[in-house]
Amino acid sequence: MATMQKLRNYDGPALLSHGFRPFFLFGAVYAGAAVPLWLAMFSGHLSLPTAFAPRDWHVHEMLFGYVSAVVAGFLLTAIPNWTGRLPIQGAPLAVLFGSWVAGRAATSFSYAIGWRAALAIDAAFLVLLAAAAAREIVAGRKWNNLKVIAIVSLLAVTNVAFHIEAHVTGLAEYSTRAGIALVVTLVCVIGGRIVPSFTRNWLARRAPGRLPIPFDRFDAVAMVVGVCAMAAWVIAPFGLPTAGALVIGGVLHLARLVRWAGERTFSDRLVLILHVAYAFVPVGFLLSALSAVDLVAPGAGVHAWTGGAIGSMTLAVMTRASLGHTGQALKASALVQAVYAAIIVAALARVCAALQPAHSVPLLTVSGIAWTFAFFGFAVAYAPLLCRLRKF
Repeated sequence: MATMQKLRNYDGPALLSHGFRPFFLFGAVYAGAAVPLWLAMFSGHLSLPTAFAPRDWHVHEMLFGYVSAVVAGFLLTAIPNWTGRLPIQGAPLAVLFGSWVAGRAATSFSYAIGWRAALAIDAAFLVLLAAAAAREIVAGRKWNNLKVIAIVSLLAVTNVAFHIEAHVTGLAEYSTRAGIALVVTLVCVIGGRIVPSFTRNWLARRAPGRLPIPFDRFDAVAMVVGVCAMAAWVIAPFGLPTAGALVIGGVLHLARLVRWAGERTFSDRLVLILHVAYAFVPVGFLLSALSAVDLVAPGAGVHAWTGGAIGSMTLAVMTRASLGHTGQALKASALVQAVYAAIIVAALARVCAALQPAHSVPLLTVSGIAWTFAFFGFAVAYAPLLCRLRKF
């Protein structure tokens, strides 16, 4: 009751009352704007004063720009639930959000300010986030949740490595794969917690039938094998051993998904999208295995993981968490369902663009339009909720 009373007494800007509000809203706006910018750069119609190669700017801003914003929004919202402590809000939240904004500007103008200055400004955000989140978890004595902080810390290190590798070699190859692997691991960790949990809660209120199997040794094995397979892919993306490891990881994660009874969730889009998003994880493993033996282009597996698993799962989490934490009914509106459809179209079109190079231009265009619609659609649908305080 004391915590609830303190939340009631908050009288600052609504956007700074909880971490999900600024990071989900402006993360989505940034994601929706960054892809058209990248397509304009890709086609030669636009250039930015960035020290990164155009491809690296695109990769960096998706992984360490957009995804880091969603990770921040999720962590800063979940940690109070884990620990029972007050959320970070007001001025401390403004500092975190301002650090994220500064990182986006520094990266895009890194040629003008110098790559070392851009690295320092951009790296500060994930370091601050990891430190703030770790402090709350330690203070709440919820030691089991420190594994999420470990992944965020590794992401911060990878961000630094990305800047250095891009400067030294001209293209951040290893750091790109490492960043993707870390975020996919985070999807698997968080997805393994929320997908079966939300599915069970929803199905338990319906007719009796098959329920998701709780986390057990099989899930642990799937996670370990998946992480090892992705580590092999980061180090040596081509070759039969890497392909074999990726196939095993893909099959195990597909089996993990099947255990969660997703086929029973078609009537609730908020639950169904979680299963669809996770389905891109094994697809990414299997396509990357094919690319490891030169049967398909590497971009197919990469974009199944990034546009598919990461893009869909982040939107699924943002839509559900925003509804729940603003006191709304957990129901997907027509616009939100269109957002879900758009992100799936965007991911599939981007994967097909890698599989069908002869048709890559129209497929990239379709993917870019669908991606932008999905994230701007989220911003339009949720801005009114995120910009006003919840009435307790």
